[in-house]
Amino acid sequence: MALIKTVIGAINFIAMLLSVPIIGAGIWLATQQDNACVQILQWPIIFFGVIVLIVAVAGFIGAFWRISWLLIVYLIAMLVLIVLLACLVGFIYMVTIRGSGHLEPNRAYLEYHLDDFSGFLRHRVESSFKWDLIRSCLSSSSTCGQLNQSFRMAQDFFNAPISPLQSGCCKPPTLCGYTFVNPTYWIMPINNAADMDCLKWNNDQTQLCYGCDSCKAGLLESLKNQWRKADIVLLLVLVALISVYLIACCAFKNAKTEKLFDKYKQGRESQGYV
Repeated sequence: MALIKTVIGAINFIAMLLSVPIIGAGIWLATQQDNACVQILQWPIIFFGVIVLIVAVAGFIGAFWRISWLLIVYLIAMLVLIVLLACLVGFIYMVTIRGSGHLEPNRAYLEYHLDDFSGFLRHRVESSFKWDLIRSCLSSSSTCGQLNQSFRMAQDFFNAPISPLQSGCCKPPTLCGYTFVNPTYWIMPINNAADMDCLKWNNDQTQLCYGCDSCKAGLLESLKNQWRKADIVLLLVLVALISVYLIACCAFKNAKTEKLFDKYKQGRESQGYV
């Protein structure tokens, strides 16, 4: 019986360790500039990781001090958390399955269209109130300023694999036909009505293309890539938690069976049977 309780305690300790990559994934998202501006996924993931840690600690205490009711609560709570984590992993996958970059002539970087992304992600940026807050956050960063320090010649810039956020927010769309001066300063063509984003471009370094749909699309592409990486971590943790949970259930079942057998054996001995 003591050995089984020790096994359950060790399993719960592993579950405690598995909360670390969940919390770490949330903290990593929170440190990314674009995610920090949008603030959708990172805090729910961090909160979820903390809950997993608390439940695992409860299970560890229940196993160490042999508190059966606490182990039952642990098993029920962990089952709920596993289901919720599976739903979260599936949700992230579904909202990030759409969206991809488009090649432009003589350009190494990709450009992005807002309509290519899922409705959930588009809704995060289509509201003018929400976008004004996000735009203010993005414009205060050094995302576009870094380009001016890195590229002086047009061809060097055109051959550079710049980030989706820089492609969408720091320059006008290629189809607008603007003439390069530097990465964030372009000469307007005679006819710039090819796209609404062409009219929204502004050489003011605080404006640029932060009001463009291409900027919103670039932000969503960046979010999608980061969410996918976090989703892989959560998927691996989910598989590990399921394995740990199944082992814990088997160990708990064996402990209850052994306890019943001991009671039966004591009853037989009290009646004079050998």
